[in-house]
Amino acid sequence: MKLSRRGFLGAAGAAGLAVTLADCGLDPSPGQTAELLTSEAPLPEAFKVPLPIPPVKKPLHTRAGVDYYRVVQQKASLEILPGLKTEVLGYDGLLPGPTFDTRSGRTTVVEQVNQLDVPTVVHLHGGHTPAASDGWPLDLLMPDGGHHGHAGHSGMTGGDVKTGKRTYTYPNTQRAATLWYHDHRMDYTAPQVYRGLFGLHLIRDAEEDALPLPGGEREIPLVLADRAFAADGSFLYPAAKEGPGVEAKYMEGVIGDVILVNGAPWPVLEVDAARYRFRILNAANARRFELALDKGPAKLVQIGSDGGLLGAPVEHKTLVVAPAERFDVVVDFSQYEPGSEVTLLNKLDSGRAEQVMRFKVARKAADDSNVPAKLSAYAAVPEPSGLVHRQWRFRRGEAHGHRGWTINGRPFDPNDMQASVKLDQYEVWSFVTDVHHPVHVHLAPFQVLRRGGTKPGPYDAGWKDTVDVRPAEVVDVLVKFTAHKGKYLIHCHNLEHEDMAMMAAFETV
Repeated sequence: MKLSRRGFLGAAGAAGLAVTLADCGLDPSPGQTAELLTSEAPLPEAFKVPLPIPPVKKPLHTRAGVDYYRVVQQKASLEILPGLKTEVLGYDGLLPGPTFDTRSGRTTVVEQVNQLDVPTVVHLHGGHTPAASDGWPLDLLMPDGGHHGHAGHSGMTGGDVKTGKRTYTYPNTQRAATLWYHDHRMDYTAPQVYRGLFGLHLIRDAEEDALPLPGGEREIPLVLADRAFAADGSFLYPAAKEGPGVEAKYMEGVIGDVILVNGAPWPVLEVDAARYRFRILNAANARRFELALDKGPAKLVQIGSDGGLLGAPVEHKTLVVAPAERFDVVVDFSQYEPGSEVTLLNKLDSGRAEQVMRFKVARKAADDSNVPAKLSAYAAVPEPSGLVHRQWRFRRGEAHGHRGWTINGRPFDPNDMQASVKLDQYEVWSFVTDVHHPVHVHLAPFQVLRRGGTKPGPYDAGWKDTVDVRPAEVVDVLVKFTAHKGKYLIHCHNLEHEDMAMMAAFETV
């Protein structure tokens, strides 16, 4: 979707924001804030490739409640499009990377080894993580062997540069949830995630174990992404010719014309006529999805959000998923006759981009799972009175010689702490937007209180760490940071916006 570049948005209250958008020619529609990148390679026929399942990472060893892992960041040549090879940057050379399947309260220690030709940073998205392991964008892991490539802003203060290896410690002191990990290198997150640096990190706990939800081979991750491909099969990405970021045309965000699920284009999954649990992650740089099944009677029954299980299930006919959001859903395929084919669609697009993947109902099967009316002891927290209230304004603009995307009128500066937040105290944070911005807060989950001055939206249930804030909208959330002092981030998870400085630092004290 094309957006005008005339001018920029200055400070404006929510009441006047829609008018400001119209004056600037910015599109406040519910679709995409991004530019389409078209493949040069021919697009493959849909629903011919079986859905791959990312392998579960095995620990090297285990000791006293700690599991130790080693991941090698390396290039690999994979066949994503039939008959063509694509060079990826992958954790263990995989796309997506391996899945970590962990337990709440049991520490995960990961030694990351960089055998690429670019610096990297690993962020556990949704993790309640000490600052030293959170993935501060200047805590660079340089390539092994001293071949440092282009370090970008590695010379700036506030970073911790290491060569070859870095150890990340994740306490997993949180509820069962679907997290993910990805590159978070300052100014270069978008191209490095685009080239493959992302994967799942699951946390399980006793509360979830006790539920009769689908499991085993009927619990399946669906990692959604989109890409464009050059004629030789390589990834197309419009990187700026000089310095970080993207070409000016793609500052709104990059969407591709090939839809990938678990790294495969438009795959197909053979299923039993039974309930399945799908852990959905939108790992796209900028594309939003509105997921729907193309034929009834089954619905998407949401059981979890970014921060874990909901209190009770919520039925959806369609499900809007912004970049970085996760939705845990159950689909009951017993409502279809064997031989039925059910297509998962993206209602925000048309043509090939409207198709996501297909399910083939193969056979009747025994199924002792169900979705109970009560899922979790989760409870919404009533908004206390007298709280600190902070506003974060996400807008395109120009400030201090920077032209791109800003938060509170300021581009990202690792030495500029925009807030000092006390631990163990609730605060109300308001996110104010010009166009679409999926807002992500590091360290702590939050609860959506209001959207547009009224009740939360249909996809806001549960504890979240990323929220889809639509054009000219204000979303209020309740947040409380605990346990860990240090520097953390709030930013837009449209990765092109993030790389063009739509990120702010705050410290917990």
